[in-house]
Amino acid sequence: MNLIFISPNFPVYYYNFCERLKSREVNVLGIGDQDYDSLLEETKNALTEYYKVDSLENYDEVFKATAYFANKYGKPDWIESQNEYWLEMEADLRTDFNVTTGKKAGEMPPIKFKSKMKEVYQSIGIPVAKYIHLEDYASAKAFCDETGYPVIVKPDNGVGACSTYKINDEEELQLFFEEKEDWIDFILEECIPGHVETFDGITNSKMEPLVCTSHVMLNSIMDNVNEGNDTAFYSQPTEGLDLTEIGKKALKAFKAVSRFYHFEFFRLDEDKQGLGKKGEIVGLEVNMRAPGAYMPEMMNYAYETDVYTIWADMIKYDKCFLDLKRKWWVAYTGRRDGVPYLNSDAGILTKFGNKIKLSTDVPEALSAAMGNHVYVTVAKDKEELFEQIRYILKRADGTEWM
Repeated sequence: MNLIFISPNFPVYYYNFCERLKSREVNVLGIGDQDYDSLLEETKNALTEYYKVDSLENYDEVFKATAYFANKYGKPDWIESQNEYWLEMEADLRTDFNVTTGKKAGEMPPIKFKSKMKEVYQSIGIPVAKYIHLEDYASAKAFCDETGYPVIVKPDNGVGACSTYKINDEEELQLFFEEKEDWIDFILEECIPGHVETFDGITNSKMEPLVCTSHVMLNSIMDNVNEGNDTAFYSQPTEGLDLTEIGKKALKAFKAVSRFYHFEFFRLDEDKQGLGKKGEIVGLEVNMRAPGAYMPEMMNYAYETDVYTIWADMIKYDKCFLDLKRKWWVAYTGRRDGVPYLNSDAGILTKFGNKIKLSTDVPEALSAAMGNHVYVTVAKDKEELFEQIRYILKRADGTEWM
């Protein structure tokens, strides 16, 4: 079996996907723009061969690399990256090399365009925020007058929270039109009074979850990016959760075949006319790749398992051979450089000891959303978990984060 992995070096822990495949006698063929000699040893060892291109943005170069591998090892069986930024390139390569184990170019709009995602959610009875395609100031103002402020503006085809803004009044709307990037196709949508809960996991060829979990956001990723806030979220059990049944419906609707997936929903914090009652679910976005922000590691800690093995076994055998039983609640807590926190790194490590599973600096390219330094901790229950988050994020002046 031949699998081409795009950008196996970023994020740095993605060598785990490749290593688990190689240990199952899969030819893992990496294409990236980093010099081979500067790759992590773990990445080098996880690859059968690596092809360096000058730029992954240059499709002709990546096509040539894929053709080289196809000529040397035979037709690729899979083309993957687990990176939102490269999903459309993956699809183009699958189309050009007739690889059927993933979406091709014509199937991408419902999982790349936020407006198309809304249509799919609505088709299975999941409500979504009211929106319009942003065309001119007059129509935007009319929409805001109808829905009221604040509103959210975001690229229809975007990655993460890049170029996503909350607009609080007419003055800010005018300013946005004066400064907006004209090359981006934006949508404008009503602001939802809720918090994000995800549905994450890996499906088999029948679109059935082999493993699944949910992460609850304690603040907005959009605000993290735009305002440089601290960030925190946690994983919650999915057994008996309404989100699980809704998520399984969404997997079928979006045709999530043999995929790592990351679906985002709002849970309403108050009643919202036209959308639902407090506590109900609203569809937000869909990502057909592994969740970011060390969420795969959080899944590992929650179940004391290895999701990279589950993914590799799905690729090779279409099965999960591991016995999955959830053991822990898991929190992600991100701090910002330059902020005066009360408790030092040494103090945090001393207080929580082996409950800290990860303490690491975040790459600059990801820090806007994730924070500059992250702690991933485990706890026996939600109360203990929240204690950890409060302690880590408490400011020197005594200010509590939550």
